[in-house]
Amino acid sequence: MKQLLSGNEAIARGLYEAGAEFASAYPGTPSTEVLENLVQYKDDIYAEWAPNEKVATEVAYGASMAGARSFCTMKMVGANVAADPLFTAAYQGVSGGFIFMSADDPSMHSSQNEQDNRHYARHAKIAMVEPSDSQECKDFVKMAYELSEKFDTPVLYRVTTRIDHSKSLVEFGEREEHKIEDYVKNPRKNVCTPANAYMNHPIVEKRIADLAEYGNDCPFNKVEMNGTKMGVITAGISYQYAKEAFPEDTSFLKLGLTYPLPMKLIREFADKVDELYVIEELDPFMEDQIKAAGIACKGKEFTGEKYELNAQLIEERVFGKTPEIKEVAAKAVMRPPALCPGCPHRGFFYTMAKGKNYVVTADIGCYTLGCAQPLNAIDSVLCMGGGFTVGMGMSKVFERTGADKKVFGVVGDSTFFHSGITGLAEIAYNKGNVIPVVLDNGITGMTGQQENPGSGYTLEGEIANIIKVEEIMKACGFVNVFTVDPQDLKAMQEAVDGALASEEPAAIIAKRECRLLKRAAKPDGVCIVDADKCVGCRACLKVGCPAVSFKDGKSVIDQTQCVGCTVCMQVCPVEAIVKEAR
Repeated sequence: MKQLLSGNEAIARGLYEAGAEFASAYPGTPSTEVLENLVQYKDDIYAEWAPNEKVATEVAYGASMAGARSFCTMKMVGANVAADPLFTAAYQGVSGGFIFMSADDPSMHSSQNEQDNRHYARHAKIAMVEPSDSQECKDFVKMAYELSEKFDTPVLYRVTTRIDHSKSLVEFGEREEHKIEDYVKNPRKNVCTPANAYMNHPIVEKRIADLAEYGNDCPFNKVEMNGTKMGVITAGISYQYAKEAFPEDTSFLKLGLTYPLPMKLIREFADKVDELYVIEELDPFMEDQIKAAGIACKGKEFTGEKYELNAQLIEERVFGKTPEIKEVAAKAVMRPPALCPGCPHRGFFYTMAKGKNYVVTADIGCYTLGCAQPLNAIDSVLCMGGGFTVGMGMSKVFERTGADKKVFGVVGDSTFFHSGITGLAEIAYNKGNVIPVVLDNGITGMTGQQENPGSGYTLEGEIANIIKVEEIMKACGFVNVFTVDPQDLKAMQEAVDGALASEEPAAIIAKRECRLLKRAAKPDGVCIVDADKCVGCRACLKVGCPAVSFKDGKSVIDQTQCVGCTVCMQVCPVEAIVKEAR
């Protein structure tokens, strides 16, 4: 049986077939769909959304420690959050196989940097495998578990956006159950005190040497000899690009086990060709190691160290082929990203944009778009949880310099559970002049409507305890917590003013569900413009709603986009916008 699957769908299938028992993740593009596709196998695999990537790694590793084949996944910046347990797990080893998946995002389609997480395998001293299509995405999961158990190591399963989201045919197999042995207490292995770690380090180094030797003749790596004139060493999606770009008589060493590199195999392949290229995206991870081993090769001087590759770019940069460009009459109109029509965040940022004497430090999520025109309400975005903590640092400097500026630290509800609570404690404990704000839309919105500890449901759709943001804020010492519907602009302004005027620690929860949420209430009407009343003042355009535009000197509302949130209606000074029931 064959099916057309994305890489993420195939990885989920691979987990099922490999006898995995446990999977945990925090959603992050391009990794999210793996866990979402595991729900169909919930009778065989427990799958959950964790509050953050560190927790996902720790619980998955705990499952491995108990003997199960376990899995955690995240986007590449999530690995930064998870690095602490990962590095120590490398010293302790595994019981059941343990796969740590990092989904990298070359060209930063949905990420704030372009880090190359292959370096984590080298830094943590663990094995790394890289599939190059959906069939390998499935097959390599089982092979990675066997590798993990054979060498007593976590395995970094490294994929990229184009592997995760591209589709190719996958041949299915049957599930092979993995026997979970009875748990046996083993503090020498599982308690990483300094003394145990000291004894473990030589074991880790020997393991890497053994893995390198294994890579010289293993099913992950394969040689395709087509000629001796030119050879290419490559891995992952770059293999697909190189196969298309290089001449048919090019030979390939396709690596699936990419750390540690099999230098004996690489040297043997290099000796068989006249000219050797290393084709890889982002950093010269393989190229630098190959050159350091004294093997002459070419690569990054042609392909570059930034952004995605593709076959056309390789042809152009390596062979100097100029692509044929055809001019088209129709030009695509640039459309910058914007908050969705009816987005609850719009009312909050519209309110914040009107003030001048404060700073807004925000976070990673849909609400990052509050930085864009015409709202232009955000001063900084750094990382998950930074909305609170960056604001805290700024506030202390303002205090020391006498600057009369208040700071609003802004995070979403999912981010609050991810890494906002510690920032909240920081503000409370160190008496920060910061008003923490949680934009609670009841879901993890940016990555596609995943549940979180405040949504009331688990990944598998079961009813869960709702952890209430307001109660956590009050427990941390925020006396005045203003909970407000951000689409009620008057109430939103009163909440901001109340928090600013409060002599006790104050916080704001802007609470309204995401309009895209399937369980959200259906719109009960749309807003329309009375052209006779409209004076063309453009006030409605300042809310930045994609449904509102300007034509022939008058405002126009696209009825196919409007959800009747009434934010534009509330800002119209002449009451030219009204809501019409539908």
